Amino acid sequence: MTPSSFSRTRGRLLASLAAIGLLPLLSGCNAVVLSPSGDVAQQQRDLILIATALMLLIIIPVMVLTVIFARKYRAGNEATEDEYDPDWDHSTGLELLIWSAPLLIIICLGAVTWTSTHRLDPYRPIERLQPGRDVAKDAKPLDIQVVSLDWKWLFIYPEYGIATVNEVAAPVDRPITFHLTSSSVMNAFYVPALAGMIYTMPSMETKLNAVINKPGDYEGMSANFSGDGFSHMRFRFHGLSNEQFGQWIASAKQSGRKLDRADYMKLAQPSEDVPVIRFSGVAPDLYDKVVNNCVAPGSVCMRDMMAADAATAAGEKIDGKGMKMRGMDMTHPDHADDTASVLPLRGAGLTPPNRREGPQMTADNEPMAPVADKL
Repeated sequence: MTPSSFSRTRGRLLASLAAIGLLPLLSGCNAVVLSPSGDVAQQQRDLILIATALMLLIIIPVMVLTVIFARKYRAGNEATEDEYDPDWDHSTGLELLIWSAPLLIIICLGAVTWTSTHRLDPYRPIERLQPGRDVAKDAKPLDIQVVSLDWKWLFIYPEYGIATVNEVAAPVDRPITFHLTSSSVMNAFYVPALAGMIYTMPSMETKLNAVINKPGDYEGMSANFSGDGFSHMRFRFHGLSNEQFGQWIASAKQSGRKLDRADYMKLAQPSEDVPVIRFSGVAPDLYDKVVNNCVAPGSVCMRDMMAADAATAAGEKIDGKGMKMRGMDMTHPDHADDTASVLPLRGAGLTPPNRREGPQMTADNEPMAPVADKL
């Protein structure tokens, strides 16, 4: 055996041993994205596989041809010396092959992506439970309100009047509509077995429609870095039968804990590695107040503030004084010291409570001196 052949054999042996050594590490992998339990996630999986296959139709031939050309036209290959043509510069057939194949693949990929984007729109109610099983016309989706907190997840079931922390459940083969928002920073709600990722943002609401097709205990997580406790911002998603889901609801109603506005404000404080908590009752319109940033007593809901700003900008008045908004009475501008005091309208904005009005600039005011004169 020559030294060069020995070196090549040793290199192949080392590569084989390295590959075998990696197998135990790969044995613990759970490719849930490629083996989901929800129809929406399965359609997204199919889109990934189709897009990958279409791109490989170009990538693999290019990689193979690169090796073939490099070997065939190497400097030491005497068999190709007679084929050498220094004046060659064009081939119509080769140009058609080079441009038509990628163009056709891009057209196919664009068509698949276009149709899938509209069909898998998270805001669009699902139309089927599984291939060949359409959603019944009288089927009522399960509404779940989701709030991303620092660093935990709050789930509210308005239909059943309960709430949970870091735990969510849904019946198998029942459409689910998630209404999502955030209490502080932007986050991302992700249950790989159920559907794709959807962002949560403060003072905004996003939606996600999905369905779980197999009973099981699945992992949910935050897919967007949000601070120190991000790594512990995980929850469990339970796919249950109708009977098991009823028992789960009954168990939550027996917890004896109520989630009112004061408890929510305590819950919203940053905390890490929070265990599962169940609440048997929820304050009315709590989720709506979280979205509009008016959970704190005496605070103005953003929806009302924007309506007041729009009305003021349009020159509208109510009773010649002001507007009444949720949480604050704006019709008595003399009560400046009251907690729920008035916000007199100023132009297109509002004067915050307990804050004195600053000097107003009018046409009669003395103009400001140029900055250069003060230097």
